[in-house]
Amino acid sequence: MTGKPVVLIVDDEAGVRESVRMVLKDDWETVTQPCGEDAIEWLKENSPALAFLDILMPGIDGLEVLEHIRESDSALPVVMLTATKTVRTAVRAMKLGAFDYITKPFDVDELRMVASRALKNADLLREVDQLRGEVGSHYSVDNMIGESSLMEDVFNTVGRVAPLKTTVLISGESGTGKELIAKAIHYNSPRASETLVTINCAAIPDNLLESELFGHEKGSFTDASAKKTGQFEIADKGTLFLDEIGEMSPSLQAKLLRVLEEGEIMRVGGSGPLQVDVRVVAATHRDLRKLIEEGAFRADLYYRLNVVTVTLPPLRDRPEDIPLLIRHFVEKKTKEHGLPPRTLGQDTVEQLLCYPWPGNVRELENVIERTLVLAPDGDEIGVNSLPPDMTAGPSTAGPGTRQMVLDGRKSLDLAVDEFEKDIIEEALSRARHNQTRAARTLGTTRRILKYRMDKLGIEQPDAS
Repeated sequence: MTGKPVVLIVDDEAGVRESVRMVLKDDWETVTQPCGEDAIEWLKENSPALAFLDILMPGIDGLEVLEHIRESDSALPVVMLTATKTVRTAVRAMKLGAFDYITKPFDVDELRMVASRALKNADLLREVDQLRGEVGSHYSVDNMIGESSLMEDVFNTVGRVAPLKTTVLISGESGTGKELIAKAIHYNSPRASETLVTINCAAIPDNLLESELFGHEKGSFTDASAKKTGQFEIADKGTLFLDEIGEMSPSLQAKLLRVLEEGEIMRVGGSGPLQVDVRVVAATHRDLRKLIEEGAFRADLYYRLNVVTVTLPPLRDRPEDIPLLIRHFVEKKTKEHGLPPRTLGQDTVEQLLCYPWPGNVRELENVIERTLVLAPDGDEIGVNSLPPDMTAGPSTAGPGTRQMVLDGRKSLDLAVDEFEKDIIEEALSRARHNQTRAARTLGTTRRILKYRMDKLGIEQPDAS
């Protein structure tokens, strides 16, 4: 063998086989077969980089050989050779998975160009498959951080539900990793090679969210200057992750329910339904049952989404995972920023263990990144390199409160509420009671901040 890509040429006419071989022999290793039967036998022991198949051959024709190839190799590029009168058959071959077709008598330059393009396309597809495999491996349950029993339950549920088509509802506080779990479900499912689309329902105004999800026809409303493909269509055969589903308006909830029940969407201004095959994974930090009682969320949609629930525990409920996460983020952030290897001192880790982490894993990641970037040079990072609010002495978040909780003198819920109220009030004060700026400081949205203020009974003038 020459090391060149191997090209299989199958045609019952010796003159055609030789003509194609002569055109390609300088750049490719060529193998010729006179009939479909011989080609199939040869393919049992060999894997070419490209195949040229004549469509009309006695016995097993080119279409049958193509079907045989597709049963065992979906990536092998196949170019059909056809007479002018059988172009319609060539189009059928394209639908069966042929890369292209060339009519006889063929143009030499066209033949070389198609062969080159087919090989480049095959290389691109292999690269995409490799990248998808790497992404899937990255989001494997085995690579997720956590050894606590709470997270083991999460991993077990994800492992069981990922291969199925069933809808999944992920619940948990902000920063617990709901999007990470959604990606793990998608990339460990049979849909991993298809599209994963993420929509944050809280980030898109209600009047635009319908068009974003379902698309619209040109002229369907004032600004609809062109047809728009919705995210459901883009996610066809794949997965749609609807984050913060609790923020969706009731009218849009009814349309989402129809999609889940009927498997079809209606574009804004459309004249008829469109079939879609989409797996829906939804997430929320809200108590949907409470929203149902308040009339803000449809019970029928809740039960349709809540086929399987994955509940992510807050970080404060799984302190045994914090050292693992610290090590993970230290390694990750030092690589990202090109920093030398660092470690956190034991006192520093203990201080982090005392903190209630209202922002959960996301907040921990941000604290580790900030600490690594600002810490003085040296192998070990001390307590003084942590953010000031973590080292300011006894406070709501300090060791004193921790000991009171462990001694049974104060409930965990009360301690967390006290800390959350304290830090929100401080953020509002620094932002001069501008809720938008305070929310930005806390790494959340104004809507979520207002929800937490109402929950904790914080009354502040709204200067935003």
